Amino acid sequence: MPSQVKASHILVSTEEEAKKLYDEISAGKDFAEVAMEYSTCPSGRNGGDLGFFPKGVMVKPFEDAAFSLPVGELSQPVQTQFGWHLIIVTDIEE
Repeated sequence: MPSQVKASHILVSTEEEAKKLYDEISAGKDFAEVAMEYSTCPSGRNGGDLGFFPKGVMVKPFEDAAFSLPVGELSQPVQTQFGWHLIIVTDIEE
């Protein structure tokens, strides 16, 4: 189990928008560019980069998704109380 992960995310308000952006990124659009354009989280200005975080810092659905992803794989839309997230893990520390 990783001790921490480095992840980026895109936060939007609807599942429909999250699915549309998932399809666009899967088809080759740059994750960071999509984050800067669409994410409602302040991290969007940095391409969605959240830096490294250990377990227990993020809300559970987000954390569960982030800690289950291999580096470079885009998550399916994940719902939290903040909205809908697309998550990509960019590094893992064991």
